[in-house]
Amino acid sequence: MEDLKRSLRMPLFGNTFSPKKTPPRKSASLSSLHTLDRSTREVELGLEYGPPVMNIGGQSWKFEEGQWITESGGNASGRELQRLKKRNVQLEEENNLLKLKIEILLDMLTETTVEYHLKEKEVEDVKTQHRRKK
Repeated sequence: MEDLKRSLRMPLFGNTFSPKKTPPRKSASLSSLHTLDRSTREVELGLEYGPPVMNIGGQSWKFEEGQWITESGGNASGRELQRLKKRNVQLEEENNLLKLKIEILLDMLTETTVEYHLKEKEVEDVKTQHRRKK
């Protein structure tokens, strides 16, 4: 029993786990641009980098304000589509708000109708009691 207790005890400072040191990682970048001096980089990339632009399937895409926007092709421009999408989201939110307001108004109407019927019943009860007393 004593041996079991000793084996179950966790040493406070002894038998520490010490893994082997990992070797340093190789550079993740395969680009050699970071090795070029400033003047060479300016010649290669230009002074103004600007937003990234790419051409896919005959459409030119530009990265602006965190989103890819099409610059060519299609019936509507990319900016117009984004504006319409934002407007659609706004209208959906407004629609949800109006549905909530209608639900609240219907609840209020139901509560008022119930109160009216209760009052009407009370009036009828008072009338019948008054008739019995006569």
